[in-house]
Amino acid sequence: MRHARSLAVLAAAALSLTACGSGGSSGDGDTTLTITANAISGGKNAATADWTKNWLIPKFEEAQKAKGKTVHVLFQPNGVDDEQYKTKIALDLKSGAGADVIDLDGIWVGEFAQAGYIKPLTETAGAEVEQWEGWSQIPQAVQGLGIFDGKKYGLPQGTDGRVLYFNKTLFAKAGLPADWQPKSWQDILDAGAALKKAGVQTPLQINAGTAMGEATSMQGALPLLVGAGTEIFSGGKWTGASQGLKDVLGFYRQIYTTGLGDPRLQQEAKGRDKSFQEFADGKIGVLAEGDYFWRAVVEPKLGVAPMQDRDKTVGYALIPAKQPGAGVRGQDFVSMSGGAVRVLNPKSKNAKLAWELLSFMHGAEATKASLGGEARITSRTDVNDEVLAPDPMLGYVAEKVLPITSYRPGLAVYPQVSVALQEATADIVAGKSVDEAAAAYQKKLEGLVGGAANIAQ
Repeated sequence: MRHARSLAVLAAAALSLTACGSGGSSGDGDTTLTITANAISGGKNAATADWTKNWLIPKFEEAQKAKGKTVHVLFQPNGVDDEQYKTKIALDLKSGAGADVIDLDGIWVGEFAQAGYIKPLTETAGAEVEQWEGWSQIPQAVQGLGIFDGKKYGLPQGTDGRVLYFNKTLFAKAGLPADWQPKSWQDILDAGAALKKAGVQTPLQINAGTAMGEATSMQGALPLLVGAGTEIFSGGKWTGASQGLKDVLGFYRQIYTTGLGDPRLQQEAKGRDKSFQEFADGKIGVLAEGDYFWRAVVEPKLGVAPMQDRDKTVGYALIPAKQPGAGVRGQDFVSMSGGAVRVLNPKSKNAKLAWELLSFMHGAEATKASLGGEARITSRTDVNDEVLAPDPMLGYVAEKVLPITSYRPGLAVYPQVSVALQEATADIVAGKSVDEAAAAYQKKLEGLVGGAANIAQ
């Protein structure tokens, strides 16, 4: 299969990166388990590495000792580019080696599953997986981050969600409400028209084009697509030049050919960064982004485009479906999320104990400890209810957005499909018609996924 071949190529290119092998008996009656992640103290994802070494391992070993078991847990750190890490893990799993518990980007799950490198959790660790208390604390939509083809392959870690941010000061100038919540795409366009009439420089900013990269897909095209009732990949087929795709491109056209959006921002190399600063400067009325925008971009003290009056000035609303009930699963509102998962090595010599470690890592106490005192969205509702209470916006995402969110398909060809989707929006920004952009996308997609037979119209 295409996906297995892709990972096989990665693995073959990294023979020198083979890991130490999964855990087993140390020969004296003790048991050793291993964890790996693309994290290293003093380097990449240092907080994760420090939590693993300083909190998780001692706590788990202590808990096992209380059960009369002597278990040693070893952490195998990495601090490399994501693709290098992916290659290393692919080789480990292909060769039957690797750690017992492995961190993966959620977008890799389907690819690894199709290659046979990971198995559903119940196949690896047994039926007791389904009895874990944590499932009831993870919204079904969030569980989807670790699900492929209807089966649970991993436990989701932290996640995020997309919303519409708006400037309340500009809204007041345009006669729009401070508690704005659009119920359709037309409501967004109407707000944009009111903002334009009030003299706002850029009424709407919905990422488009290739310069924005994956931000175009995640903040713009994909949320709109699920809002049109269509996922980019569903039922084993990719979405081609369907009516849903044409609806999305039509919405982009209404924004970028009528003066509601700034086409130049979508074409500049640093257009996304510029859009952040323009929003902070009160020049953009509505901007679609993830919760990252709230906590890291316009954050008053440490943000890259800080807004001292953020809490007073910045509003946020759910992304509406094209019209009520038109979204995927019949939803009125939609979102897209990303995040990481942890999986079990199907070749683990102590699979059931490895599941105990994995489920311990995702328990409420461990999840809270992993935050290190920061307010970040986790996969667990009980933890979010506690740690996000001081931040209404993040609490809003956890409560309102995560239950309705969707995820990108974890397949090897997705990044190329995403670029084709970005190119379709770029065509619209450049002035091409919806039919022209959709036809060009369809042709590119056929070349990427093996022909029209693998595409849904």
